Amino acid sequence: MNNQNHTSVKLTVADPSALGLFGLAMVTLVASSQKLGLTEGTSLILPWAFFLGGLAQLIAGWLDSKHNNVFGTTAFSAFGLFWFGVGTTWLIQMGAFGESLLANADSKQLGVAFIGYLIFSVFMTIGAMETHKVLFFIFVFIDCLFIGLSLSSFHIAYEFSHMFAAISELLIALLSFYGSAAAVLNTHFGQVVLPVGKPFGIFKKQSKAARKAA
Repeated sequence: MNNQNHTSVKLTVADPSALGLFGLAMVTLVASSQKLGLTEGTSLILPWAFFLGGLAQLIAGWLDSKHNNVFGTTAFSAFGLFWFGVGTTWLIQMGAFGESLLANADSKQLGVAFIGYLIFSVFMTIGAMETHKVLFFIFVFIDCLFIGLSLSSFHIAYEFSHMFAAISELLIALLSFYGSAAAVLNTHFGQVVLPVGKPFGIFKKQSKAARKAA
């Protein structure tokens, strides 16, 4: 009888939160500058939407899947795809894909998509309560952003809802920069350099055995 020796190899993957949050911070900072009237047009937002908002967050989501982190994988991947969708929408509105496609564009459909992402971000906000407080408040302002975007897309209290979305987006950027910095520096120095706040502790995570028993 042959005895076979089995060797298991464990691959260590770095926490991708810093990358994902940096991508979110960059795209929301640039996009909010246009909503706030500090810059004009969306053409030069597109590179940041596709590469930082989209690709960087998709990479972070893929790496989080290596950690078996359902929350992080879903959040980063879903918002990465969101920015690819928004960037493509801007290209259609600019007429980059032809006049026929532009003529059939209805901005209210974009509003419906914002409502869908609002629903998504609300239940992800509940999940963020058991990560840390910085991430929780990022999601709170993402909720506010989608409320503002949804209302403005349907021209409901447009001036207020547009500015509400703009301010929310800027706050997302600032908090995401902080969260990204905390993820890098706290890990790099092996101590708390930038505190992010403990989870709220309202929902307790159960072990796999407890879930199976239930």
